[in-house]
Amino acid sequence: MTTTHRTSATTPAPPGVQEPPGRRRRPAVVALRPRSVLAVALVSVAGLAAFGWPLLVSPGSALSQGDTAPLVFALLLPMLLGIVLVEVSDGGLDVKAVALLGVLAAVGAALRPLGAGTAGLETVFFLLVLAGRVFGAGFGFVLGATTLFGSALITGGVGPWLPFQMLGAAWVGLGAGLLPRARGRAEIALLAGYGVLAGLGYGVALDLAFWPFTTGLGTGVSFVAGAPVVDNLHRFAVYAASTSLGWDVGRAVTNAVLIVLTGHAVLGTLRRAARRASFAETE
Repeated sequence: MTTTHRTSATTPAPPGVQEPPGRRRRPAVVALRPRSVLAVALVSVAGLAAFGWPLLVSPGSALSQGDTAPLVFALLLPMLLGIVLVEVSDGGLDVKAVALLGVLAAVGAALRPLGAGTAGLETVFFLLVLAGRVFGAGFGFVLGATTLFGSALITGGVGPWLPFQMLGAAWVGLGAGLLPRARGRAEIALLAGYGVLAGLGYGVALDLAFWPFTTGLGTGVSFVAGAPVVDNLHRFAVYAASTSLGWDVGRAVTNAVLIVLTGHAVLGTLRRAARRASFAETE
């Protein structure tokens, strides 16, 4: 994983003096140091194993029990996420960035119960996408994790599923910060398209992690430990299509609609906030 973010601030021109052509002040990002990049990469690899465990376990192993593996990974993921948060904060979150992170996480935590996931109407992910776009992959990763954690505390949604939700949301913010450059309508279209993919991917990942636990044994869509990956993928696809596809599509559409409707205004507000806080500039 590479990042092109710079952390050196550019001093603005004095009042009344026009800045040289081509010199524009841009909002800051949280620059990921090599150690932070490594930490994010490691937790992402561990997260992929955590989400995809039904496709990796062998018959007779302790993890082959549908009610065991999610609990094991739920104990491991908080520790891994904690390492990443420490690394990222040590590498690029100064006092102003922490304050802004707290404000955005609080806003996101307050927005989430408005949709409550009813028919897939999730009202928090669009903010993760827009903030990750403005402030970068590192900030987006931390914001996703802290927003879902704060939301769970507010709504009482603390359980073995929370670390998976936190990591999934962290990936949403991370990916938004890694999108290619675009401006104007092209940027909104890019972010809306990403919001669709992120909404679908988040739902599929959460479904896969808890699929064996929710279906039990002996049904046509049940997880079979040690079965060929293709067979288990087929069972999972049938399960996801019949139980949660509508919610995932609803989340994806909600993301796209909210980004299209609010993207220009929210991006402008976040960028102005970054400039006034004298964050470092990025290209």
